[in-house]
Amino acid sequence: MSIKVKAVYALYDNVVKTVGDGVKDLDESGQPYIRAYDNNDNEVTLDMTDINNWVDPNAHQDKRRFEYLDIAEQLDLLYKDMLADKGDKTGAWFAAVKAVKDKYAKE
Repeated sequence: MSIKVKAVYALYDNVVKTVGDGVKDLDESGQPYIRAYDNNDNEVTLDMTDINNWVDPNAHQDKRRFEYLDIAEQLDLLYKDMLADKGDKTGAWFAAVKAVKDKYAKE
């Protein structure tokens, strides 16, 4: 889902369906487009200025998702930490998770 489509759903609580991503999808004149519809299939008028200016408050979550270790690797680290009596902030698992959270902090 493009950032512009996320913005539509965040800004317009009556939108239930979108067509186009506002980035790669182009209309007949070559301009990016997004169309939005409510639950009665009526088109919702969008303010592209608001959409373009919207900042995703959860962007850090998307960035973190790609940096975290695979869950199997995390569980292995956690298991090894527990065996070494490091099931606290001194363990490797905690350090790995903290590094990602620090790199992509909530703003």
